Amino acid sequence: MSRTELRPFTAADLAACATLLADRHRRHRVAQPLLSARFEHAAAALAELTSAYETPDASGAVAYRSGVAVGFVLGAPKPSPLWGPNIWVEAAGLAVTDPEVMRDLYALAASRWVDEGRTAHYVVVPAHDAELVRAWFRLGFGEQHAHAIRPAARPASVTPGGLSVRRATRADIPALAQLDLELPLHQGQSPTFSAGPTGTLEEAVAEWTADIDNPAYATFVAEADGQVIGSAVGCALEKSSAHLSLARPEHAGFLGFAAVLPPARGAGAGRALGSAVIDWAASAGFDSVVTDWRVTNLLSSRTWPKLGFTETFLRLHRLIRY
Repeated sequence: MSRTELRPFTAADLAACATLLADRHRRHRVAQPLLSARFEHAAAALAELTSAYETPDASGAVAYRSGVAVGFVLGAPKPSPLWGPNIWVEAAGLAVTDPEVMRDLYALAASRWVDEGRTAHYVVVPAHDAELVRAWFRLGFGEQHAHAIRPAARPASVTPGGLSVRRATRADIPALAQLDLELPLHQGQSPTFSAGPTGTLEEAVAEWTADIDNPAYATFVAEADGQVIGSAVGCALEKSSAHLSLARPEHAGFLGFAAVLPPARGAGAGRALGSAVIDWAASAGFDSVVTDWRVTNLLSSRTWPKLGFTETFLRLHRLIRY
């Protein structure tokens, strides 16, 4: 076998690595055909890779054998303090012909990242590629977050007895504001332990007062015994800041939020709300529906797959020198 040559990623590597990225996406779409077909073309892949390369403080590594590119990894930091002193390898930031090469690429790239003080590492990996995911696991990464998709077709689900789901109205603002706080509160508990901000009830009320009539969002509430016990929000995927680049299908709806009050959990309200958003997306003419969840969130990680969502990308995470 030819010797693998490793070196830092430069602009001269963009075209060759874009071909690798397009090939990776072509294989990914065999498993997930609802993903966008346009990134199978090198020109579209090159545009995404160039954008990643031009992100401030981006850096990475590339591997060649006999002058042919066989892999790359490219990451950049996010300015938000929420993620710690971080580096992110997004959906367009990696591709290899041999998953084992990714371990060598990371070893070279991470040396610089850690020298720069960036010790919280995040990488978005195609979920279908078990060997590539395993290569990252063998680098000390763990699974943190899942991105998923399903067709925008009305789900075959039945709303549990005693429960009803309807579109939200302005009269629901107090309940919607309270539910806005419930999700980060739940995420902060075991076993997720998310460090995300909670905000205040007053802030949530003000936001709903301003946005309740925004036609870009479809908001649903679940009721039991005349009381609102849960809510969910659907919109076009373009409203999401998380599903970007190769992870963004064409003309997709987005299940962007869902929460149920703690005493009402386990009775099927979350699933009924998710079904309502999927039904709305189908009626609105979207081709697919996308959502995401923390894999340590026991509720969402069990509910959304039951509604037919299948994983497209996994966000993996590693902390160094903790």
